[in-house]
Amino acid sequence: MQSKKYNLLFALFLLVAGGTYAQKSTSGYDVYDSTVITRKRLPQQNEFWNNSYNFPAKPRNQWEVGVSGGMFSISGDVSTLLPTFGFSAHVRKSLGYVFSLRLQYLNGVGKGLNWGASENYAKNSAWTSSLPAAYQYNAAGTTSGTPDYVYYNYKNRTQDLSLQGIVNLNNVRFHKNKSSVVFYVGAGIGATAYETRINAYNESKGENYSALFNGIQSQQDYLYKNRNDIRKSLKDNMDDTYETAAQQNGLNNQRRPKLGNQTLRFSSTVLAGVAIKLSKRINLAIENRHTFVQDDLLDGQQWQESPTGDAVLTSNWDTYNYLSVGLNFNLGSKSVEPLWWLNPLDYAYGELNNPRHTKFPKPTYDDADGDGVIDQLDREPNTPAGASVDTHGVSKDTDGDGVPDFRDKQLITPSECQPVDVDGVGKCPEPECCKNIKASSETTVVNCPADFPSVSFKGNASTLPADAKALLSSVAAKLKANPNCNITLNGYPEASKASQAVSQKRLDAVKLYLVQKEGISAERVSTNNEIGGGDKNTVDIKGN
Repeated sequence: MQSKKYNLLFALFLLVAGGTYAQKSTSGYDVYDSTVITRKRLPQQNEFWNNSYNFPAKPRNQWEVGVSGGMFSISGDVSTLLPTFGFSAHVRKSLGYVFSLRLQYLNGVGKGLNWGASENYAKNSAWTSSLPAAYQYNAAGTTSGTPDYVYYNYKNRTQDLSLQGIVNLNNVRFHKNKSSVVFYVGAGIGATAYETRINAYNESKGENYSALFNGIQSQQDYLYKNRNDIRKSLKDNMDDTYETAAQQNGLNNQRRPKLGNQTLRFSSTVLAGVAIKLSKRINLAIENRHTFVQDDLLDGQQWQESPTGDAVLTSNWDTYNYLSVGLNFNLGSKSVEPLWWLNPLDYAYGELNNPRHTKFPKPTYDDADGDGVIDQLDREPNTPAGASVDTHGVSKDTDGDGVPDFRDKQLITPSECQPVDVDGVGKCPEPECCKNIKASSETTVVNCPADFPSVSFKGNASTLPADAKALLSSVAAKLKANPNCNITLNGYPEASKASQAVSQKRLDAVKLYLVQKEGISAERVSTNNEIGGGDKNTVDIKGN
């Protein structure tokens, strides 16, 4: 059928249009613009502004009116001659972002002409009883001039009014605010009024087409190469009057509702289309609409010939198709575009990207252990008070011995003295030089004086006092007199790192004086800190 071909062409066009015109448009409206909110919906908008309701009110949107023109064709028992012109007008209103209602008026003219001849036409009353007596076709063959065959034809004038529900397919967008192309589908119900007439005789010549029809049928096997040749011959020799009313009665001669001279029938419609925005007020629509009518006489013929030559009543209803191009116009002031052009996610995405309405609570940053690193970033949430931590809130371990500084009794343990005990104190290996000294000491008798003095410091001072220099001069003299005698400088700091550091500085000051001022070998002087072993301000000197 011709209408099916146009349906296929229209579907291919939709695919091409989707790839060609899917371009971004500007945002539809500002959700904070109260001028587009109706008075009825203002309470909801006020609740939204006051953050007591999550959803803004639906804006007032424009009406759409449109006109279109296109190809109108009928699909029935008689072949469509050519798609002829039809036009429509509509008004449309959105009920939401996806669904809208449209009231449409359609007016179209359809024509048909069979290329194949029919012999059993007696049951079609238009060909047997509606002509003047001199020109009636008589299936019994008793009237002079009666054709043996007829070529069914018709001219149909149809108009309908339908209410359609339309669903938009692509205005809810997740990756752009909206497109300037909208695809839609729809369905509707309505009433169809039509009048069908047939061209049964030539009014200007006052004769029927008996000779023409019989001649074409008798010669088509060898004179006409194809169906187009037959149709051309028919059109060239027939007028365009369509003077005879087609069959009007339904099955079993049931009478039908009428609208004037037209048959009135219930109809249902399906449609699909694409609208391309030209401006905020105007868009171009390309649409295909197919209408189903519970009637088999849109083409004036409900009988077909069976293989046995009998006329058989068909069981398929006729339909008609309207492929159109139209212009639509948006009407209305103080209102936004029709909602099918807007993306309902536009406000939500805008609020996520740049909040203007959402109220965020003031951020709070907890630090349960008080180490200066917030709990969300603290990798050691229970650090003891006063312990120094790094940027991740982990207790510092300066010497890397595995014991954090706040528990390390030996803050800087050389790597060769590790591993350490639970207090962070390491055990250093005995140097080779010391092993040799020890071996020689086992065979050599060492005599060291027992009366080495002690050096006292005041407060946290680590500078050698003046009176201590005289004491150290006497210590140096004894060491020079006893070359096999070595000494150990003992300090007694508290457990704190600060006290240990002060004690070590005092030991170094005493040793430095003996080595640099008195000329004692550094190997003969060793130092030792003994936590809590004596007076923290005293350095004892012991011989060994």
